[in-house]
Amino acid sequence: METHDPLSRAFAALADPTRRAILERLTAGEAGVVELAAASTLTQPAITKHLKVLERAGLIGRGRDGQRRPARLQVDGLLPVDDWLRRAHAEWTDRLIRLEAHLAAQTEATIKEENPNA
Repeated sequence: METHDPLSRAFAALADPTRRAILERLTAGEAGVVELAAASTLTQPAITKHLKVLERAGLIGRGRDGQRRPARLQVDGLLPVDDWLRRAHAEWTDRLIRLEAHLAAQTEATIKEENPNA
């Protein structure tokens, strides 16, 4: 399923553990297909396919250095994910605070009901 939504492309790319491992490796600096394949059990063509997915998602960029096409991390590609996670965190924090207040009120009401003289 091809999507043009940057958030969906980023999450789809991040869903694969191999692609996450590639991104993790690229945090240390750029690397070519040969270097990435050497650190993996995958073949160079398989690594290339993963790099294409990461590139389409905007998570990496590919340069040209003679015959070599090194990949480098593009942190800006993670901005849609970061924005979504921040909004989700704020929403769920608010919901949990309201739930906690509701449960506290229910507990207080139950205590008064069980001990009307207290």
